[in-house]
Amino acid sequence: MADEHGPRSSWTFLTQHARVLLMVSRDPEVRVRDLAAACGVTERAVQAILTDLESAGYVTRTRHGRRNHYQVTRHTYFRHPAENHHEIAGLLALFADLDPVSTSDDPAPGGNDEHDGHP
Repeated sequence: MADEHGPRSSWTFLTQHARVLLMVSRDPEVRVRDLAAACGVTERAVQAILTDLESAGYVTRTRHGRRNHYQVTRHTYFRHPAENHHEIAGLLALFADLDPVSTSDDPAPGGNDEHDGHP
């Protein structure tokens, strides 16, 4: 039997792809090293995730000197058929405030607490 105070398994609601996407949306110049540390995966795994996100059109990457700058394409839709009629902007807005040290230039849209993200 699992510890009464600990998790019964290691699953989570968000995938590593979602975590990387959220972190990139908060800090477009975040380093792969920092993404890996925050997500608990290797730098190689983060690079693969960023490649997936870029290939699918969720992220664009441009080089600024020695650093990458990422831009999230907020009006793209989820991939799974159960959610593919929802834009990822709703997910980004939902989790926008989770990183208190963020200096993102992309504030949550509207700032209206009563908005539930549905038209």
